[in-house]
Amino acid sequence: MTETSAHSGPTPTTDGHAGGSSAPTAAATGAEPVEQLGISVIRGLAMDGPRKANSGHPGTAMALAPLAHVLWTRVMNYDAADPDYPNRDRFVLSCGHASILLYSMLYLSGYDLTLDDIKQFRQLGSRTPGHPESSELKGVEVTTGPLGQGFANGVGLGVAERILRAQYGPELVDHYTFVMCSDGDLMEGISHEAASLCGHLGLGRLIYVYDDNHITIDGPTEITLGDDAVKRFDAYGWHTEDLGEIANDTNALEAAVRRAMAVEDRPSFLQLRSHIGWPSPKMTDSPKAHGDPFDPEEIKVTKGILGLPPDQDFWVPEEVLSFYRKAGARGRAARDAWAERLEAKLPSGSPERQRWDAQWRGQALAGFEKKLPTWKPSDKPLATRAAMKSCLNAIAPDVPGLVSGGADLTGNTGTMLDGQPLQSKEHPEGRLMAYGVREHGMGGTMVGMSRHGGILPVGGTFFVFSDYMRGSVRLSALSKTKVIFSWTHDSVGLGEDGPTHQPIEQLAAMRAMPNLLVIRPADANETAQALRAAVEHNGPTALILSRQSVPVLEGTAEKAEQLQKGAYVLSGEDAGPDIVLVGTGSEVSVCVGAAPLLEAEGTRVRVVSMPSWELFEEQGEEYQRQVLGSGAPVLAVEAAASFGWSRWADATVSIDHFGASGPGAQVLAHFGFTPENVADHARALLRKTE
Repeated sequence: MTETSAHSGPTPTTDGHAGGSSAPTAAATGAEPVEQLGISVIRGLAMDGPRKANSGHPGTAMALAPLAHVLWTRVMNYDAADPDYPNRDRFVLSCGHASILLYSMLYLSGYDLTLDDIKQFRQLGSRTPGHPESSELKGVEVTTGPLGQGFANGVGLGVAERILRAQYGPELVDHYTFVMCSDGDLMEGISHEAASLCGHLGLGRLIYVYDDNHITIDGPTEITLGDDAVKRFDAYGWHTEDLGEIANDTNALEAAVRRAMAVEDRPSFLQLRSHIGWPSPKMTDSPKAHGDPFDPEEIKVTKGILGLPPDQDFWVPEEVLSFYRKAGARGRAARDAWAERLEAKLPSGSPERQRWDAQWRGQALAGFEKKLPTWKPSDKPLATRAAMKSCLNAIAPDVPGLVSGGADLTGNTGTMLDGQPLQSKEHPEGRLMAYGVREHGMGGTMVGMSRHGGILPVGGTFFVFSDYMRGSVRLSALSKTKVIFSWTHDSVGLGEDGPTHQPIEQLAAMRAMPNLLVIRPADANETAQALRAAVEHNGPTALILSRQSVPVLEGTAEKAEQLQKGAYVLSGEDAGPDIVLVGTGSEVSVCVGAAPLLEAEGTRVRVVSMPSWELFEEQGEEYQRQVLGSGAPVLAVEAAASFGWSRWADATVSIDHFGASGPGAQVLAHFGFTPENVADHARALLRKTE
């Protein structure tokens, strides 16, 4: 069976539209009896899970049960026994609050999930948390929670599929992405950014179904939302259809999805009018159906309408389970055929297969680090953002999945890949992304690209605009998704653009985020090693880079590999320093400049470069004492907020207020980031600790 036949099916009919809240019936139009029962079982689980947890969102899952049934049993190509099969179709539940729907489908179709897991919905330590988390369960492609994130992730999945299909051919990469989204997803600003980018790129093989149920927590959507979603997506350049009242018509749903799958040159947006909580007599079309479990009596009544045993919870009859398990195994032949094609085209052990394997894991080829450039102290000063561009281009051939770009700042942030075409309909193989002024959309798209597999995304913008990206960055950290965020213009040293563009608190905020590796290199040599660390790290990395040129420091060419330990002694390695100056980024050179001023007075000075707190924390106390010494006072120098430095230092030269507009060097000097001021602070600290 080929992937094409895996997606094919009988021509469905479109008669018998069903829906609405009046006179509820159990029937799902166009479904065979076992299918009708299966859809009812899904709705039963959607009620039982939240009821047992006394928490959850049953209504959307009930309304979309027929659509989920159609996707899992008639449309999608997947093998439940091999959830990571590379050529599987992807499914994203952007309205992640309806997670009980996804868990029900994964359990029924045979993924590694049990009915007991469903019964533990939303419980501490369970594999079925309140919103889908990709780190918890195979079959959850992306971690969706905050609305709009899954929408943008879906765009990234589509970008990755197109790039890989162009690189390896449709015989190895030929699949679709299906996204369920809600009014909340479409209200969030990230969806506007991502949808605009997606339409501009002309990404096919993306099918979004908008659950237009007219309900929000506060009440009917009409109190806050008057958009014409179809016209909006028409304007973005999407293929659109208003499907109307077919939420319970399985044949009509299948036909609509297959029409969208036939559109190769644009993403598809299908607006589906559903009725939240259907067929509950009291809760259909009620805002309470969105976020409140049904009361036991209403569940019994609704189960009676559905033909389920009213007094049995989590009821799944054998014929239903058997039906879905067969659907979950149906893709095995397609997977086996794909594996044969992979072996024929890229034989095991061949260089081409090694490249494929490394790319799919988001890794580099062996020895890539040897391609990284080095600089000498005699070289002219270089901004670390400029050094990043040299490093990216040096290793790009050996990091086959590397896709780089920026939010209208590709040149400014050093994320330009020379000789690479922009990703587009005309150049589907392009490894250079132009995201436009869409920072949050860029973040969510990069997460989706990485979650797909085969792509290691690098995206650049000014560090202060990481605020716009924070939701996506947080979810990349939560899911340990390998993304490289390249944030430049990292301090008041960027200069004339002034306080609105000068990051102060952002560095502390990013360091506070669990699972995010933050690296602020001191010069070009440390930048090379920072990129190496990011490529080798199995999770997201934030590279914090300078706008202004900084000198290539004495010793970094020889010692920069110690960046992998987070901090190291750059100068003054004697066993008994009187004071330790610790710098990060551009301020390491300030510490280097302050050292001789103090040494001329007989003070023994050690200068430490600390590019990464996270890596330093991993080394343990013995190494930390070796670097920071034991007993000598420590002065930290960083052009950012002092928050958090009390862990490592006794005092700081920092900035706990907003900056000022002016030439960068003047602004840095104005706020005390000079060798002379650092030396003065060191003297004061020495007097204080005498």
